[in-house]
Amino acid sequence: MENEKKTQIMGHTLACLTIIVWGSTFIASKIMLDYFTPAQIMVMRFGMAYAVLALLSRKFEKPKSLKDELGIAGLAVMGSTLYFLCENVALTYTLTSNVSIILAAAPIFTAVLAHIMTKDEKLKKSTWSGALIALAGVMLVVFNGTFVLKLNPLGDLLTVLAALCWAVYSVNLKAYVKRYDNLVLTRKIMLYGFLTTLPVVIFQGGAFNLPALARPDVLVSLLFLGLLGSAAGYVTWNVAVKSIGIIKTNNYIYLNPFVTMVAAWLILGEKVSYMGFAGAVLIIGGVFLADR
Repeated sequence: MENEKKTQIMGHTLACLTIIVWGSTFIASKIMLDYFTPAQIMVMRFGMAYAVLALLSRKFEKPKSLKDELGIAGLAVMGSTLYFLCENVALTYTLTSNVSIILAAAPIFTAVLAHIMTKDEKLKKSTWSGALIALAGVMLVVFNGTFVLKLNPLGDLLTVLAALCWAVYSVNLKAYVKRYDNLVLTRKIMLYGFLTTLPVVIFQGGAFNLPALARPDVLVSLLFLGLLGSAAGYVTWNVAVKSIGIIKTNNYIYLNPFVTMVAAWLILGEKVSYMGFAGAVLIIGGVFLADR
């Protein structure tokens, strides 16, 4: 019982820390997008993450089976390549607020899929109640005192696809975190993410703006995305999923817009309204309720 309690605490702590990092990656990406395309940023962050994880874990296992290897490649496509591509392309068609709100629905999609596809993670009334409260808070945080809602079918549909990709990734991830070394699994995901994003970069054309990496803000942003956002972030998220399950871990995604809001306030000097703070309270309350 004591060990189980420690495992639960560790899982919640790692999920929270991961979301703090992931919510801050928006700021780093915003800085880098002035010099690189979204696909170029993805290739660099996945490549860096793979190199670091290869140095940390020099254990190179033979594939346990072709089915497993294809499954891990599928995880990379869903949880990295398609997810980020859909999200970034959606931002060119629809408002950032739309993207933030729709992506915040990812835990709901994940909970429904987990309910259907797993035996031990079923939906409860508290999950739905907490989700509704957290989503209301997300809307307040995203709008942050300036209510703007403009629907764009293509952009919003791409964002829904991104959320669904993350849900599929999360539900299927659970089977692999139990059977693979975490560093090895994450390294494989980063490698396949790199390999499946590289063709997009080649297809789009255009040279890498390598001189931009000499800028301190750009270099720090890339290191943050590659080392913390990808290498460390995916490792700690996997541990959280293994420790507290799919649904509870993904509930922390509701905190993402709140973390981004705080990071933008601290780093970029963007203002935070009373509506934003009220939304933060609702999000935190919703996460706690959904976790019951």
